[in-house]
Amino acid sequence: MSTAPASAPTLRAVTRAIDNPKDLLDGLGPDGFAWLHDGVGLVTAGCAARVSVELAAVTLASIDHEDDCGWSGSGPLAVGALPFDNDEAAEVILPARIMGRTGDGRSWITELGEPWQISPPAPDYPDVFTVRELTSRTAWNEAIEQILAKIAKGTLEKMVLARQVEIVADRPFDHRTVLDRLRIQQPGCFIYAANGFVGASPELLVRRRGDQIESAPMAGTVAGTDADAVEFLRQSPKDAREHALVVSAILAGLTPYCEHLDAATEPEVAVLATIAHLVTPITGQLFLPAPDALTLARALHPTPAVGGTPVDAARRLITQLEGPTRGCYAGPVGWVDSRGDGEWALALRGAKIDGPRALLHAGAGIVTGSDPETEWHETEAKFESMIRALVRP
Repeated sequence: MSTAPASAPTLRAVTRAIDNPKDLLDGLGPDGFAWLHDGVGLVTAGCAARVSVELAAVTLASIDHEDDCGWSGSGPLAVGALPFDNDEAAEVILPARIMGRTGDGRSWITELGEPWQISPPAPDYPDVFTVRELTSRTAWNEAIEQILAKIAKGTLEKMVLARQVEIVADRPFDHRTVLDRLRIQQPGCFIYAANGFVGASPELLVRRRGDQIESAPMAGTVAGTDADAVEFLRQSPKDAREHALVVSAILAGLTPYCEHLDAATEPEVAVLATIAHLVTPITGQLFLPAPDALTLARALHPTPAVGGTPVDAARRLITQLEGPTRGCYAGPVGWVDSRGDGEWALALRGAKIDGPRALLHAGAGIVTGSDPETEWHETEAKFESMIRALVRP
C-alpha cells in the first residue's frame, strides 16, 4: 500500500452525491480550478495540499476516502496547469472542495478537511481596456525567416512560433465572468482555469478511463469556418504535413504504454467558433497496470502541435526567438483522480490573468511552405476567442 510522502499532510476525503447544481460555476473558489466541456466537468475551491507532479499519485493514494459515488473524476483530485518547459518545476493542487457533474447528469461534492466557503463573485467587471502587441511584425517576419532557413538546412522539420498580446483593464478581471463567456462562445472546447491561466482549449492531449485512452491531436489551421475555408484546409499539402508530424509523435509516445492503438486513416476537420483545425482521433488500450493520466500527459508533452520536431532543436529555438518563458501557455492542463483516470488538454487559447492585466499567447506551426503574413493572420484568429471573452461580452 502506498504511503504519503513525509512532507504531505494527512488528509481524509468525503464524497457524496448531490442534486444537480443550477450552475457548476457556483462552486468555483476565488483561485479555484475549472474544467468544463459541453455541460460536463468540475470546479474547485481551496487548497488542501500542494505537491510536485512526481508525488501526485502517491499522495492521492494515501488519502483516506469515504466515497458514496465511485465515478470517474469523483473523489480527491490533483489539478493544475504545468509549465510548457519540462525542465521547470511543476506542482499540482489537491483542492479542498470539488464539485462535479458527469456526462449522464449525476453530480457530486468531494471535501478534504474542513468544508470550504465559496466567495461571492466580483461586483464589477472592467469596462476600459488597453490592448498592446508585444511582438512586432518585423520581429515575427525575421523569426520565421530564421526557422525556414533551419528547415531548409534539414536541422528542423517544424517549430511553433508564438507571439504575445497584453490587455490592461481599469479593474481586475473576474475569472468566473471570463469562464462563463468562454463556455457560451466556444462550444466544443475544454474551458479551463488553473494557476491564474484561463482559456478554451480545442485540443485533448490524453483522456484515461480505466485501461482505455483517447487523444485528439490537432495541427493544421485555417481562419474561418465556411465551406471554402474547410475545403481549403482539407486540400492543403502544407497543413497535411504539419498535421502528420503531430499524429506520428502522439502514436510514438503512446505505443510503449499500449496493447494496441487505433488512429483514423484520414484527419477530420474540427470546426470551432471562428477557426478550423485538422484533427485525428486516436484510441487505445493500456497495458496493465495502467499508468495514470498525468504520467501519460507528461510523457506526450511537448508534441509538435505546440513545440516542434526534432523536439530538442525546436525547444532551443523557441527560447532563442521568443525570449521569456512561455509559462503555462501550451503546457498540459487538467486533472487526475486517485484511480489514475483523468483528462489533460493543451493550455491554448488562453490568458494569464493577474488582477487587471491579461497576457495572451498564440502560436503558428512553421513548416516548409509557411508564409509570415498567413501565419500572422492565423495567430490573430486564435487570439480572437480570448479577446472576445475578456473585453466584449
